[in-house]
Amino acid sequence: MAEAGLIDVRNLKKYFPVRRGMWRKVIGHVRAVDDISFSIKEGETLGLVGESGCGKTTTGRCIIRAIQPTSGQVFFSQNGGYIDTAAIGKDGLRPLRKDMQLIFQDPYSSLNPRMTVKDIIGEPLLVNDIASGKELEDRVLRLMKRVGLRPEYMRRYPHAFSGGQRQRIGIARALALNPRLIVCDEPVSALDVSIQAQILNLLQDLQEEYNLTYLFVAHDLSVVEHISDRVAVMYVGKIVELANTEELFSWPKHPYTEALLSAVPKPDPRIKTERIPLKGEVADPTSPPAGCYFHPRCDYAKEICRKKTPLMRNIGPDGGSEHFVTCHLAQSLDLRGVAVS
Repeated sequence: MAEAGLIDVRNLKKYFPVRRGMWRKVIGHVRAVDDISFSIKEGETLGLVGESGCGKTTTGRCIIRAIQPTSGQVFFSQNGGYIDTAAIGKDGLRPLRKDMQLIFQDPYSSLNPRMTVKDIIGEPLLVNDIASGKELEDRVLRLMKRVGLRPEYMRRYPHAFSGGQRQRIGIARALALNPRLIVCDEPVSALDVSIQAQILNLLQDLQEEYNLTYLFVAHDLSVVEHISDRVAVMYVGKIVELANTEELFSWPKHPYTEALLSAVPKPDPRIKTERIPLKGEVADPTSPPAGCYFHPRCDYAKEICRKKTPLMRNIGPDGGSEHFVTCHLAQSLDLRGVAVS
């Protein structure tokens, strides 16, 4: 186990069956999450980035058991020991639900339009028999104030709020049970840029106040740079690079990470950057290529990349700092990073 780690994920897989024909025969599987391992320390934010469809959201939902993993282990720190949340049944999982919560991507579809703000935020407290009546109302009021919502909004319905306000309601709902881990599933991607900054600052303030641990799923690297302590880069269900945020942005070791960083827009028009276009299409997760999944699009690929699947290894200097990469050529390539703001 990682020292002081809250979550330790080992060889996690999630395959979705592909069915065809009248009898819905399984003819293959979509490898949404394909044998990944990582850990998250208590109070840390791990950013999980990659193109749409690479398995980021599925990873987050497997970790909190919103969906059942195909295989692998997800160890969660509890009462001085570790519990494999991927293996326990529903009855054993229920007590852990209070410690693991989810903030959804879409602030419009994630709130029940027939429920008031009080009902939405207070529902976790009712379901878990924690509060009711006046006590529940008082707790909802405190949560609303903490996320920047006015008390008089308590009996309004979601349609009366903007996108940013709706996301604040979702954050308050996630905080209701005092969780230790929150999976943030692209919580700002549907919001205006000015509102994004407010929500990110709120999440950071809440993390400091309540010692929260975040798995922050996103595709916007500029957002991830702002909020994450470490960053994991996913490609077609696999983690290809994982390192400290500053180190990954400044000294990427995987060609896919280099291409992603080259696409980050610069706010200063005087800064000229050359984007690295990727050839071809994203690999088919139902039938990924042999060897390294990224090799058909990689300008640096050699014969070993086409034949042998690379293993994740730590190439940090002298093994001191952790910089994990899944690339045969990582130590021989001189890749271009970006300055961390």
